[in-house]
Amino acid sequence: MRDPYEVLGVPRSADETTIKKAYRKLAKQHHPDANKNDPRSKERFAEVNSAYEIVGDKDKRRQFDAGEIDAEGKQRFTGFEGFGGAGGMNGGGFRQAGGRATDDILHDIFGDAFANFASGAARGGTRGGRRGGGSGFSGFEGFSAGAAGPGAAGAAPNKGADVMVTARVRLEDIVGSGKVRITLPNGKSLDAKIPAGFEPGQQLRLKGQGGNGTPPGDAIAILVYEPHALFRPDGYNLRLDLPVTLDEAVLGGKVRVPTLEGAVDMTIPAGVTGSKAFRLRGKGLPDKKGARGDIFVTPRIVLPDGADAGLEKLMERWREVRPYDVRGPEFSS
Repeated sequence: MRDPYEVLGVPRSADETTIKKAYRKLAKQHHPDANKNDPRSKERFAEVNSAYEIVGDKDKRRQFDAGEIDAEGKQRFTGFEGFGGAGGMNGGGFRQAGGRATDDILHDIFGDAFANFASGAARGGTRGGRRGGGSGFSGFEGFSAGAAGPGAAGAAPNKGADVMVTARVRLEDIVGSGKVRITLPNGKSLDAKIPAGFEPGQQLRLKGQGGNGTPPGDAIAILVYEPHALFRPDGYNLRLDLPVTLDEAVLGGKVRVPTLEGAVDMTIPAGVTGSKAFRLRGKGLPDKKGARGDIFVTPRIVLPDGADAGLEKLMERWREVRPYDVRGPEFSS
């Protein structure tokens, strides 16, 4: 994977706000749902999220900047205590270099003595090593067969790969159950707690739900809103278009307005035009402290279906008696 700073297009000196802003922009740009005709969007989306997993986390960013982990979050191999540069010997251990096999590096350092050491360790015998005048190398004291190489018993286990999925959060569940159903690539489904003050693009890590390994990898769920038939999220507020009849718009009245927790009554004044939204306080989404946003209701005048002779006659008379212009001069140029 590329350098996470390069993937997000930010300098290494970028602060948390800059990194988060860059991530949200790219996640929205490359989200597979917005690029259904681009087969590579899924790869770019996954790369963006993997990069943010590193530099969006304080501890991982510090480890990456210090060279302790790579761009995929895996620990870098830095050798055993007591050794210096890659392939060099300071008296006890080794460091892998240039991608070469550990056995090859040890053989270059110790020559045939490495073969004697390996075979001696396999026989369960240990002999004290010594330095000096042509006596050669006879092994490390206290080494067992398990240290002979990567193929021997006791080799380091391989951690399972992390997997990424997209989870759609229902608006009703944010204010209701507080749970989101997540379906993993293996077909398994589970319910997870929606983070307080959830924002689209936020990541939720599920420990041990990733690829097989020792230990198993994690599943990283990217949370997005499930599109709603009525409401449009706007931060922690919701926006709603409310159909009203012509007589309700002219005369005003009490109407039923849906919310995420059931319909409520709202009074609209006479003469509404749809140019102004009305507020239902505390009926929106909760922020990180639990305070609720509002619902902004915009009336949308809907005429009856089909021709209505009586309405047409009324409007013809209205046009004669009360003509008025709703469009300014900029619409006539």
